[in-house]
Amino acid sequence: MTANESRRDAPGAPGAEPTAVLPETAAQLVELERLSQALGESEERARNHWEQYLRAVADLENVRKRAARDVEAANRYGLEKFVAELLPVRDSLELAVQNAGQADARSLAEGQEATLKLLNKALEKLGVTVLDPLGEPFDPARQEAMMMQESATAEPNSVLRVVQPGYELNGRLLRPARVIVARAPG
Repeated sequence: MTANESRRDAPGAPGAEPTAVLPETAAQLVELERLSQALGESEERARNHWEQYLRAVADLENVRKRAARDVEAANRYGLEKFVAELLPVRDSLELAVQNAGQADARSLAEGQEATLKLLNKALEKLGVTVLDPLGEPFDPARQEAMMMQESATAEPNSVLRVVQPGYELNGRLLRPARVIVARAPG
């Protein structure tokens, strides 16, 4: 046997056949099988979690897109209900203008009252409430004092007269009521 032949036969030598490392005991073999099975289960759980993550990301993106479409639609068509409520008021005013030359003062006044009722009903349906604080204590958060006037009968700092009513939309102030506030004589 030559030196080259002996090197080829030696384990780990170049040109030698690879040898498999085998567990030395049955306990190690069982442990290797258990670890291999646990690794497979962990890989399967990781795949399931990854797929759940991808589905959650896709669902979140769909929700974002849907919300953006809803906001765009609300901006574009948000006034639709408002306009639909005001159209009967416009129709009533148009009818009054067409018949103005033929009507007497009494029928014109009745038409104006009917139109005002239509407008109030439309505003009520839309959630608008009228603020008429006559006799109430002055509230600077909801009222604008136009002037103060002496009064022997009214409570000082109360609303003596409403010059222009205020309005709220679903509890939010649209316009403060313009009022004259009472003050003590003297």
